[in-house]
Amino acid sequence: MLKAHIKRGDDVVVISGSHKGKEGKILEILPAKYRARVEGVAMVKRHLKKTQESPQGSISEREGSIHISNLMLKSVYDASKRAKAEVSAT
Repeated sequence: MLKAHIKRGDDVVVISGSHKGKEGKILEILPAKYRARVEGVAMVKRHLKKTQESPQGSISEREGSIHISNLMLKSVYDASKRAKAEVSAT
């Protein structure tokens, strides 16, 4: 069982990797791989087959997954950011 510092619905900030600094809400946790899907972050393109609903097929964009070690709760991130600003100001 995955014991994580985040859960579905939390607002998070990406603290590391190619999407560093982006914010979003957690849509899904993937416990088997220790990853999470974050709204609007790590967008990937999916090619969809032809179906009755879309006879031409299509390319849709959806969220990819990010390792949970690269995510931090937005409230904790803001608190640490403020603390660092106060220390550097004095």
